[in-house]
Amino acid sequence: MRFQPGLYKSLTGYFLRNTFSGRKRFPLVLMLEPTHRCNLACIGCDRIRTAAGGDLSVSRCVKAAEECGAPVVAVTGGEPALYGELVPLVNELLARGKYIYLCTNGLLTADFIENFHADPRLTLNFHLDGMEKTHDEITNRPGTFRTALQSIILAKKKGYRVSTNTTVYRNSDLGELEKLFELLSALKVDGILISPAFAYQSVENDIFFTRREIAEKFRQISAFPKKFPFINTPVYMDFLKGDREMACTPWGNPTYNPLGWKSPCYLITDGYFDTYKEMMESTSWEKYENRKDPRCENCMVHGGYETTVMRIAFSNPRELVRLALWNMHRKN
Repeated sequence: MRFQPGLYKSLTGYFLRNTFSGRKRFPLVLMLEPTHRCNLACIGCDRIRTAAGGDLSVSRCVKAAEECGAPVVAVTGGEPALYGELVPLVNELLARGKYIYLCTNGLLTADFIENFHADPRLTLNFHLDGMEKTHDEITNRPGTFRTALQSIILAKKKGYRVSTNTTVYRNSDLGELEKLFELLSALKVDGILISPAFAYQSVENDIFFTRREIAEKFRQISAFPKKFPFINTPVYMDFLKGDREMACTPWGNPTYNPLGWKSPCYLITDGYFDTYKEMMESTSWEKYENRKDPRCENCMVHGGYETTVMRIAFSNPRELVRLALWNMHRKN
C-alpha cells in the first residue's frame, strides 16, 4: 500500500466525525515549524529570506497540535534537524497518536536515525530536486545530494518509512527527474511526491510556472505514476495536467511556527495569530479557496489541493473507490 492502513483509518474517521458534526472547515495536516533556522539557502525557497523568531518549545508545539486536532503533523521548517529538542518532540507527538512526516534536507538526519527508533507512524521525508549537479545547484551547497542519499540508505537499513519530495521548476529536466525516480525506486523508498514550485514574491529568479506551463509539463510526465511509487493522488495528477479543475483548501494544512498561527496558508503570509481559533475566524477563506488573490493565480502546489481531493472523494463514491484501489496498488 502507498500509505499505512492506520493512516487511512485515522484520516477517514476524523474526516467523517467532523463532517457529520457540521464542521465546515477543519485541518488534516498541521505544518509545524519548530525552528526557522536552516543550513541551506535553496533558490526556490522563501524561508531563509523571511524567517524570524526563535525556536518553539516542545510544549508550545504539542499545544498547537492539540489545538488544531489534525491527525497528521508535518514537522518542517527551516531544517528540523537543527531543532535541539527534535527527539522529545517526535516522541510527544507519537504518544498522542499523531502520524508524523519529518521533512528534512538530509544533511543532519543521520544522528536522528541512529538515536531514534523506527515507528510505523513516522515517515522521514527527504527533499531532492534532481540528480547530483542540479540538486546541489538548487541548494547552493556541494555534497547535499550525496549526503541525502546516504541518509536515505541508512534510514531504510534501520527500518524507517521513507518518502521523498521533489519540486518541479520551469527549467526542470524531465529526463533527469526520471533518472532520479529510478534511483529512489531502486532504494525502495516508500513514496515519491512531486509538486510544481510556488512563485514566492520574495524570490526573483525566473524559475516558476504559469498554470498553462504546469499543465504542459505534467502532461509530459503522465507516465511517471505508473512506473514509480508516487504518492500524488490520481485526482491531483488530473488537476496538474489540466484535465480537471479544483478549488483550493488553504485551511487544510494550517501552519504554526515561532511567530504564531500563519494566515492564510503555508505559502502565503498575511499575518499571524496567537490561537488557531482566532486564525480560522479572522481569515477570509473564500478569497483563497477560489484564487481571487493574485498570489494564488498560478499556485497548484499539493498542500492546498491534496486536501481538496479528500473532500471530493467523500462526496463522490466513484472517486473514493478510485483512490482506494490506487492506494492498494503501489509501484516498486
